[in-house]
Amino acid sequence: MSGSPRLRILVVAPERHALRQPHAGGLETVVWNRVRWLREHGHDVQLCAAEGSDFLGSDAALHLPRPHWHRTRDASDTDFPEGHRRLLSAAFDRVRDFLDVPATRVDVVDNHSLHGDPILWSRDIGIPVVTTLHTPPLSDLVIAANALDGSSPHRFLAVSQYTARAWSAEGVDAFVFPNGVDTTQWSLGAGGGGWVWFGRIVPEKAPHLAILAARRAGARLKLAGRIGDAAYFAREVEPLLGDGIDYVGALHHTQLCDLVGAASVALVTPVWSEPFGLVMAEALMTGTPVAAFDSGGTSEVLAGMPGTAIVPAGDVGALARAASSLAEDSGAWSSRARVRAAAVARYSLDRQHREIERVLTVSAHGVTTASDLVEAVRA
Repeated sequence: MSGSPRLRILVVAPERHALRQPHAGGLETVVWNRVRWLREHGHDVQLCAAEGSDFLGSDAALHLPRPHWHRTRDASDTDFPEGHRRLLSAAFDRVRDFLDVPATRVDVVDNHSLHGDPILWSRDIGIPVVTTLHTPPLSDLVIAANALDGSSPHRFLAVSQYTARAWSAEGVDAFVFPNGVDTTQWSLGAGGGGWVWFGRIVPEKAPHLAILAARRAGARLKLAGRIGDAAYFAREVEPLLGDGIDYVGALHHTQLCDLVGAASVALVTPVWSEPFGLVMAEALMTGTPVAAFDSGGTSEVLAGMPGTAIVPAGDVGALARAASSLAEDSGAWSSRARVRAAAVARYSLDRQHREIERVLTVSAHGVTTASDLVEAVRA
């Protein structure tokens, strides 16, 4: 166990998908690793998450309903089936009541939900809550955050400076704690193969633009990830497959690491306000260079990192040229080792989680001011 005192922690996961492999997206990956790390380091961790998640205990009060779509093609990462939001609100009411009982109360809530209710537990029952902001501002969360009063034991964290600035414009101030990558799961790969794109297959991630860039460069490309928008995949991605462009599905992390580590370059193509872009740090951890659109926090995540290129968002030609240039050198073992070393130094999961552990500890012990929190975390 680490030097921090043992905490009773409730981790609240994003509620849309079950927390299990293959991970639904980067957010689910981050929270899955958080639960695992905190438990391995001696903390008493309970999980509140969608039914079917790893790490869920037997207490049904902490099980959240999963959305059920009548038609597979209607499944979406941006909306819920009719009536599901009411089910979620009722479920979060049960969790709040669970926490308000002395026998089941915890020291601190580590909140990653995209629903506003867990934020308000700090105000309504006085329990310390640390909420990590993983997305651009969402109205439900903004309303809840602005409903807190000065005595609410609540702290906000953001995954990038870009994300923190976006939330600050909505009246929500946050400390910046970037995401981390497990250096044991994401190991150095040999590289030298074709190109790779991985992540959620949704319009805002724009994998179809990665395909167009590979076509323009005459490169082979493999795409991996969960289809989060079936209509988008059928309309924009599927017609472009074949002739060296392959979709390999959603992979468990071992398979995904092997795929990415064998590639000569990874393409990252967000066309939205990307809060962090965990796939960039994961690719770099394998030594694979990254060519990315300059969107949201991508330039911040890649700043100063070797083996990276940033091009204007949506510029397929620039992406093809940048990726081709990076791919030429990616087979050199020394180059890949240098890329990985820089990624480990900046994005090691163990280092990031030790900092988060200190934040949870000082929040549980009643640190009340921003300056006190900063000093406690630095100690």
